[in-house]
Amino acid sequence: MTSVNPKDNAADLTVLGIETSCDETAAAVVRGPHGRQILSNTIRSQIDEHTEFGGVVPEIAARAHIDILDRIVAEAMQEADCGWDDIDAVAATAGPGLIGGVIVGFMTAKAIAMAANKPIVGVNHLEGHALTARLTHDLDFPFLLLLVSGGHSQFLLVRGVGDYERLGTTIDDAIGEAFDKTAKLLGLPYPGGPHVEKMAAAGDPLRFKLPRPLLDRAGLDMSFAGLKTALRTQAKKLEPVDDQTVSDLCAGFQRAVSDVLAARTKSALDLFKQRHPDVEPVIVVAGGVAANAEIRSSLLTAAAEAGARFIAPPMRLCTDNAAMIAWAGIERLCEGPVDDMALSPRPRWPLDARQAGILGAGRKGAKV
Repeated sequence: MTSVNPKDNAADLTVLGIETSCDETAAAVVRGPHGRQILSNTIRSQIDEHTEFGGVVPEIAARAHIDILDRIVAEAMQEADCGWDDIDAVAATAGPGLIGGVIVGFMTAKAIAMAANKPIVGVNHLEGHALTARLTHDLDFPFLLLLVSGGHSQFLLVRGVGDYERLGTTIDDAIGEAFDKTAKLLGLPYPGGPHVEKMAAAGDPLRFKLPRPLLDRAGLDMSFAGLKTALRTQAKKLEPVDDQTVSDLCAGFQRAVSDVLAARTKSALDLFKQRHPDVEPVIVVAGGVAANAEIRSSLLTAAAEAGARFIAPPMRLCTDNAAMIAWAGIERLCEGPVDDMALSPRPRWPLDARQAGILGAGRKGAKV
C-alpha cells in the first residue's frame, strides 16, 4: 500500500471522503490542507424512504446505502474530475452512528483503498463536524465547539486534532431528537426540525410558560426531555389543538431551547476564557440544528455579548456530508500514522474518550 508522509506539508493532499452514518449517503473529494478546496460534495438524502415511519429506520437506511453508494462515489469522482491516481487516500466514517450504515460506508472505503492501493483513514463522525470550521474559515486551535444535531448536543473544547474535552452534554434527548419528538406529538411531518421552525414563525412564544431545564444548576450539561414533556402536557390540556395553538407551542418550545443554548454558551465561553486567557475566544456551531434561524440568532447574540467570535459553517456543511469526513482525513494524515485494514466500524465513539458516557456504556462503548 502506498504511504503518505504526514510531516511533508509542501503539497496538498486530495482525499475521497465517504459518509453513511445515518440517512444521508454522501461522497466528496477535498484537497488540502493549504488550498482547502471542496472539489465535489455529493449527498443523497433518504427522507422519502423514512417519512412514512416518522423517523429513520436503521435497516432501511443501510439497504439504501448499499443500493446507491457506488453511484454516489462515482458522481463525486466525476464532479471532481479525478481519477484514482489523483487520490492520495480514502477517508470514511467509522462511527459513531447506525452500525448498519457505518459498516456499508467503511467497508466500501476499505475495498476502494485496497483496490486503488491507497491509505485508509477511519474518521470519527463527530470529529468531522468538529473540524469543519477549519476547512471553511481561518481558524487555529484551541476553540470552543457546540455540536447540536439529531443525536448529539455537546460543548467541547477543541485543543487539536484528536484532542477534545467534553465540557457539557445533554443528559437525555439531543436537541434534534427533541425537535423530532415534539413535531411527532403535535402531528407534524418528519423530519421535525424544519416543520417546528416553520410553525413557530406564526406563533406566540410567550403564550405557554415552558421550563428552561437545568439553568438553575452550575455546569454546562443540558436537558430537553422535561421541556418536551411540559409541551405535551399543555397540548393534552387543550385537545383538540388548532393550528394557532400548534404554532404557539412550537414557538414556545423553540424559544426555550434557544434560551438554554444561549445561557450555556455564555457560561462555556467564560470557562474557555478562564482556561485560555491569551487566546481569542471562538465559538463554533456545527450540526443540523444550526440550520434553525432563531437558535442561530440567539447563539450569535450570546457570542457577541461574551466578546467572542462566532463561526457557523455553511448549512450544506453543518448537516451530515462527506466533505467534512474527507477534510478530517486530511487533518489526520497531516498529524501522524494512518489507519490500517484492521480498523473496525463502531456504533459508539465519543470524541472525549477519557470521560465515561453520561448515559452509560456497554459492550459497544460509551453512548455519549
